[in-house]
Amino acid sequence: MFIALLEDDPDQAILVRTWLEDSGHKCAVFGSGVAITRAVHNESYDLLILDWLVPDMDGLEVLDRVRATLDWRVPVLFVTQRDAENDIVEALEHGADDYMPKPIKRAEMLAPIDAISRRSQQAPEGNDKRLEFSPYTLNTATRTIKLGEATLELTHREFELALFFFKHYGRILSRGYILEAVWGRSAELNTRTVDTHISRLRRKLSLEASNGWQLSSIYQHGYRLEQCATEQLASETSH
Repeated sequence: MFIALLEDDPDQAILVRTWLEDSGHKCAVFGSGVAITRAVHNESYDLLILDWLVPDMDGLEVLDRVRATLDWRVPVLFVTQRDAENDIVEALEHGADDYMPKPIKRAEMLAPIDAISRRSQQAPEGNDKRLEFSPYTLNTATRTIKLGEATLELTHREFELALFFFKHYGRILSRGYILEAVWGRSAELNTRTVDTHISRLRRKLSLEASNGWQLSSIYQHGYRLEQCATEQLASETSH
């Protein structure tokens, strides 16, 4: 997973980042609330780990801003020295998914993170071979996609890209995140590849309101595949 860590103690940040990277995760470290709040609007993180007490903005304020401005629910884990029961309750009421008091051991931290990782990788409806997103059917065994009864002609990369979008529909995905997840390349490489493939994919899959799905470009961020609202679909099909 791609994890954003808010921690103003450099030694603690290095320790936690090492634990995460040794477990196969990628970790971006931020020393201020302003920095991580800005970052979550420019990158697609799978998990936020927040300290409560940071110099410019406390963790709860960061959490409130994230929940208020992001239109998808990124998991949030608090790791902090504040361990009073009312602190834990307050964090959970603000939308935290879990809360762990410091000092923390490696295994204790990684257990909930691994659980989040497993949930994020689960295919819809628990079937990893045939995925239904009406009117689309994705078959991971044959690596084919059907629109209704018609089998669509896609390259291997286009299938991987479509599968990635459908598994993460409703979520804004940055170009860098898509490039790393589908191509396995660093986000520093040219992201025009992503734009070109997405344009072709949108056309080949006919991702439009009349088919119940839209693949939209999100200004200064990336792309989002979303199901059309019933009213929008009815409006489109009536014309």
